[in-house]
Amino acid sequence: MLGGKAKNTGHYDTLISNKSEFIGDLHFSGGLHIDGRIKGNLVADEQSGAVVRISETGVVEGEIRVPNVIINGTVIGNVYSGQHVELAKKALVNGDVHYNMMEMVMGAQVNGSLIHQGAEKNGKGRKGKEPVVDIDATETKVD
Repeated sequence: MLGGKAKNTGHYDTLISNKSEFIGDLHFSGGLHIDGRIKGNLVADEQSGAVVRISETGVVEGEIRVPNVIINGTVIGNVYSGQHVELAKKALVNGDVHYNMMEMVMGAQVNGSLIHQGAEKNGKGRKGKEPVVDIDATETKVD
């Protein structure tokens, strides 16, 4: 992690290897490291402090609802994180990212909206006065 803000410092209880494909929703706590492919939703309780890390070979096709998310691979679906999101250099997210705190490294791509959780909790969001950043990697160049 870039800033080391998430509680989990590298211990991962579960590994989906790059030779594995998991189909279905996965509910977990602790740390989950994904080198392979998951077709389904990832869910962890917000108070668990759980971390999901998607490596550059990892692919998730589904919604992610986890307190701490580190992405350096591909996510096709929306990401919901109540604590910390890190988008590393090779991250590609095709969906909206709902976050509380976020780090985004040069090279990361989001084809969707970045939505701060404070905007949703206050009942604002897209219709309120809170700004929403729309990012389209085909039109936006990150230097």
